[in-house]
Amino acid sequence: MRGRGVALAALVVGSCAALSLPVRAQTFPVDDPVLERIWALGMDSSRVEELAQALTDSIGPRLTGSPQLRAAQRWILSRYEAWGIAAREERYGTWKGWRRGYTHVDLIAPRVRTLEGTMMAFSAGTKRPVEGDVIVLPLLETGEAFERWLPAARGKFVLTAAPEPSCRPDDADTRWATPAVRARLQRQRDSIAESWSARLLLAGVDNAGLQRRLEAAGAAGILWARWSRGWGVDRLFGTDVQRVPVVQLSCEDYGLVFRLAERGQGPRLRLDARSQSLGEVPVFNVLAELRGREKPDEYVMLSAHLDTWDGASGATDNATGTVMMMEAMRVLKAALPSPRRTILVGHWAGEEQGLNGSRAFVQDHPDVVGGVQVLLNQDNGTGRVTRIAMHGFTEAGGFFARWLARIPVELSSQIELDNPGRPTTGGSDHSAFLCAGAPAFRLSAEDHDYNVYTWHTTRDTYDKVVPENVRQNAVLTAMLAYLASEDPERVPRDQRLMTANGDSAAWPTCRAPRRSSSEPRAR
Repeated sequence: MRGRGVALAALVVGSCAALSLPVRAQTFPVDDPVLERIWALGMDSSRVEELAQALTDSIGPRLTGSPQLRAAQRWILSRYEAWGIAAREERYGTWKGWRRGYTHVDLIAPRVRTLEGTMMAFSAGTKRPVEGDVIVLPLLETGEAFERWLPAARGKFVLTAAPEPSCRPDDADTRWATPAVRARLQRQRDSIAESWSARLLLAGVDNAGLQRRLEAAGAAGILWARWSRGWGVDRLFGTDVQRVPVVQLSCEDYGLVFRLAERGQGPRLRLDARSQSLGEVPVFNVLAELRGREKPDEYVMLSAHLDTWDGASGATDNATGTVMMMEAMRVLKAALPSPRRTILVGHWAGEEQGLNGSRAFVQDHPDVVGGVQVLLNQDNGTGRVTRIAMHGFTEAGGFFARWLARIPVELSSQIELDNPGRPTTGGSDHSAFLCAGAPAFRLSAEDHDYNVYTWHTTRDTYDKVVPENVRQNAVLTAMLAYLASEDPERVPRDQRLMTANGDSAAWPTCRAPRRSSSEPRAR
């Protein structure tokens, strides 16, 4: 157990059960034809693989404000229509529209090499191939010295992040390097980080501020790197720079160009990068529901964000969560067409910009939020769900324990309840509902290399999806939704609010959504 976690049973069912569940569950604890039907539909006729492949390969990344996100939303609506499930989209605001094109970046001096790089989301492109020398922000003594240096950036590609001394993952160094080598690498990393921080501090800017100043100074392009600490994997986010291309290079290629520039060896780049700004465009959430027969104004909510960063295909962040909730709804429609409470799914936009889609829904639908029985959110990859935190709801653990006791042990035995857990107001869309006091819970999954290799990286593609796990998670979610819908009792909202030390405390401030990209960013 971890902390106050209460394991329902052994966390390991055995290697065979963990890797591949049998087609027919052998261990139903109760005689419940709906649970048996959910199992059969979810395990025998799963749509997980075809849904995940179409969403990631054919539609691809789903950046908020992009045509691909709108295509994905229309595709989800068409799937629900085909399954006979009522679905709709709700506009909650606008966001800066942007379409990605190609990125070609080459080192052309002192030697020729095609570099691995891509534009950051919302970046300006080039109208034609652009060539320029590469320079590094020098270690300047004062802000005035920085101002005097800025004109030197005109027409140049400027490196705006600290390089890594080695792009080998930590586990490779742990396995192969001697203690002396590991100590040397750590000293190098610390020294480089301190030097870069000193450059920014003395210049009087942070990284974002540096990029904006370079844009104003007429730089040809801005070079950036953020290594995930895995082999060949880099994290991609967005940029506020609007007139100059911002390109993220791989850890290895950024280090190469940085060393050449810092040592005066004359690096020169050619960049051909295309993108299209589409202005402010409308943004939407997609909702689908199975209307409740007895308590239509009470809700079991399923939740997953559809939007992504767009360095890859957004497979594990968060096509897996999206497909898991779609599949759960498909199965529930067939097994439980008329639930006691309304079962409502939200496919949110704007999660990557600060939970804007789900926060807007909470703000716009206080009646729904007030009627939530439970909300189940998934947003951390393709691993099996193994943990559900109660977020300080003192009575919720008993409900989950009762529901899980009715579910086949092939699913329930791996689940740990963190009870009562701690409140949280960040991380994913369930937090938007927690801020309003609704009993919202995250279905936390095994890491499955999510944090190093797929989360917000250039490698988050369909091949990283483990269909067996997503299928299992969808069945688990459908069963929990069914049991929560039919439970005669309402989940209480009594909360035990705690600080990190376990003391009682008030909720942190929960901010309102940004409904337009032109609104000030929350600080």
